[in-house]
Amino acid sequence: MNIKELLLNGQSFLALLKEFAIEAKDVIIQDENLLLTDQNLAQSEILKETICIEGKNESGIFNFFGTLHCNLLNKLAVFEMQGFERVGLPTN
Repeated sequence: MNIKELLLNGQSFLALLKEFAIEAKDVIIQDENLLLTDQNLAQSEILKETICIEGKNESGIFNFFGTLHCNLLNKLAVFEMQGFERVGLPTN
């Protein structure tokens, strides 16, 4: 199971996407593979990492910055947003 799937199980992350009119399929977690293959993570059941999540909608591309709290053993993840920026307009 990847981090995006874990976050989509939580109501607060779904509410964030809804607030910005972003579909789950249009969300990318930056460096997700790097986070999951980190050797330090293998020795710890809880991951706390500053991340960037990119989401797209009709208004443009948004980057959400914050802290990911993730417990892979219990398959729980929470994103604590500290801020966001709109970085581009959609191209047609």
